[in-house]
Amino acid sequence: MPKLLLKHPRSYALAILLGLAPAPLALAAPAAAAPARVQAVQIRNFAFVPAVVTVAPGTTVTWTNSDDDPHTIVATNKAFRSSALDGGDTFSFTFNTPGAFQYFCSLHPHMVGKIVVKAP
Repeated sequence: MPKLLLKHPRSYALAILLGLAPAPLALAAPAAAAPARVQAVQIRNFAFVPAVVTVAPGTTVTWTNSDDDPHTIVATNKAFRSSALDGGDTFSFTFNTPGAFQYFCSLHPHMVGKIVVKAP
């Protein structure tokens, strides 16, 4: 590429447009890590809030017991099961497989929820 002696800013801009000026040195930014996929579900007033959650594969769902009474999270297909969670305790599960995962509290079976895992 021929060297250009450009003394005027407009000449340099024109040279860039014509592809005659050397490209400015760009420093590569470090690759950003993929954002963590996390979804929260609260256990409040004997209910899972929200009751139905839709997530992408690879998402970790974390349930937090905000009640004073203990609760559990049990998948109807036996894919996951928590121990009894006291107030403030959490349980997490990572959903890697697409599908619908229904769950309930084994201590209070009227408490039900569903996680829907869909590819983006």
